[in-house]
Amino acid sequence: MDKIELLGMEFYGYHGVLPEENALGQRFTVDVVLCQSLQNAGRTDQIKETVNYAEVYEIVERIVAEKRFQLIETVAEVIASEILSTYAVVSVDVRVAKEHPPIPGHIRQVAVSIHRMREALDE
Repeated sequence: MDKIELLGMEFYGYHGVLPEENALGQRFTVDVVLCQSLQNAGRTDQIKETVNYAEVYEIVERIVAEKRFQLIETVAEVIASEILSTYAVVSVDVRVAKEHPPIPGHIRQVAVSIHRMREALDE
């Protein structure tokens, strides 16, 4: 299956269980991989045959930067759900990373990765 990858999108958001995460916010990095056939787009050179990745970026930005959730698992799930309900992709992989999480010790990031398929949405 062909893929469209949006890697390393960075946003400032207010997601977390701890009160300081909700008050101060922090940086999040998001990767999205969309799976679908890109053959028609490659043959026709028409945007209508593919997914406009600028629009996908806007979806992710709106969810991460404007909404608030306790869990990054929820952030990833909402992103995947909106992409699957908006575009005719076969599946989507979403990785959401919280940069420098407020936990004891030295850790660069914590992340969740999910894989969602269209048929699971249609059930």
